[in-house]
Amino acid sequence: MSVIYIVLPLALIVVAIAVGAYVWAARSGQFDDTKTPAIRPLIDDDEVRRED
Repeated sequence: MSVIYIVLPLALIVVAIAVGAYVWAARSGQFDDTKTPAIRPLIDDDEVRRED
């Protein structure tokens, strides 16, 4: 039963860090562009030039 006094605060600290990371990411614009990463594999960055 005494282990709960160690595990519970550690769990709360981990949750607080995760929530803080999510809030930081949301405020810094990490979730603003949700469409481009899905289509990025379809976009050719370098066009291949053929010399005949």
